[in-house]
Amino acid sequence: MTTPWNRRYAQRMQGMSSSVIRELLKLTQKPDIISFAGGLPAPEIFPVKEFETAVTHILQTQGSQALQYSPTEGYPPLRQFIAEKMSRYGIEATMDNILITSGAQQALDLIGRIMIDPGDVVLTESPTYLGALQAWKAYQAEFVSVPVDHDGICVDDRLEEALRAGPKFMYILPNFQNPAGVTLSLERRQTLVQIADQYGIPLIEDDPYGDLRFEGEHLPPLVALDAELQAKRPNKTNDNGFYRGDVIYLGTFSKTLAPGLRLGWMFAPRDVVKSCVTAKQGADLHTSSLTQMLAYEVVKDGFLDKHKQVIRRVYRERRDVMLAAMEKYFPPSVTWTHPQGGLFLWVTMPEELDATAVLEKAIANKVAFVPGTAFHPDGGGHNTGRFNFSNAKPEEIEIGIQRLGKVLADEMARLNSKPALEMA
Repeated sequence: MTTPWNRRYAQRMQGMSSSVIRELLKLTQKPDIISFAGGLPAPEIFPVKEFETAVTHILQTQGSQALQYSPTEGYPPLRQFIAEKMSRYGIEATMDNILITSGAQQALDLIGRIMIDPGDVVLTESPTYLGALQAWKAYQAEFVSVPVDHDGICVDDRLEEALRAGPKFMYILPNFQNPAGVTLSLERRQTLVQIADQYGIPLIEDDPYGDLRFEGEHLPPLVALDAELQAKRPNKTNDNGFYRGDVIYLGTFSKTLAPGLRLGWMFAPRDVVKSCVTAKQGADLHTSSLTQMLAYEVVKDGFLDKHKQVIRRVYRERRDVMLAAMEKYFPPSVTWTHPQGGLFLWVTMPEELDATAVLEKAIANKVAFVPGTAFHPDGGGHNTGRFNFSNAKPEEIEIGIQRLGKVLADEMARLNSKPALEMA
């Protein structure tokens, strides 16, 4: 009898698990289920015509290059485009600070490859992005977390206590955080950068939603605040215009163009980029030449700025419909966040409810969301859930939230009707 495959696997597989969201999406693909579970952009506003025109032009004029191998660092014009975008924040950015990745998710994996040894500690928000936890569990990281409130990660004694665990780096989503939808305030951004500098701990700034603000003022990214801090140092050395700070900034085209492109990027000091290039060569050699050239062809003449206005208008309407429907249909004891942009909001149910059990009843009523437990490195959040408002149409959002309101009311009535001894 041959040895079972699972007895041949590396030890790291013991800490790896499939994404709750990916598995849930399989269940919610049925056309009669209204799903708030995925982080899916609205497909009806994908720039299909622009892509059609661009791909025809590329294949007619640069077809051989588009279908050939390309440098690991990425397509130079696209890297230059991103460097110029970063320079708008007042950062000394050049093309050599940019690495194109196969989605920002690959950037998370590359960071794990070059920085995490088994047993290393990573500091995250709680809740935090599930995909980051997945990526770094593969490298046998351990996690310490700090809660978020309506102004983002708490920068009080709880952060100081977590830092005493000696984390390798801090992972922060400052804008319309996935999953909570909250935004890190300017005061806390400044404090966080100063604390990171004081402790000598780098920051990983993941910003997939920063371009999707539809109310409030734009706030500077952590990488820009760090660059300001570095520039004030009396012993600052010039590195020919390259960024030399302590923040790695991650961006993506998934939320502004299309997730199917699988195009993200890393902005980092040159030595970090070089190390990630080496790691990436062992993973996929380079990101698709064709999709990089296609993205650049679409964005190079200012289309992206115009298209983001469309996205913001559509998502704001859908967010407003969801917020109004929750106010109308959810029991008074249920609360939720009010995101200023992005794709998600966070719902907190009464303590006695279990969101996973609520989800089972919700699916039976043809509506779905993601229970919050998976987003907590410490396993908390049993009575919370992430709700996506970007993918469903306004009329679907209204119906779906009404269904969920009834499920929540029924579950609370059922629990309240139980005898006290049974509840205990």
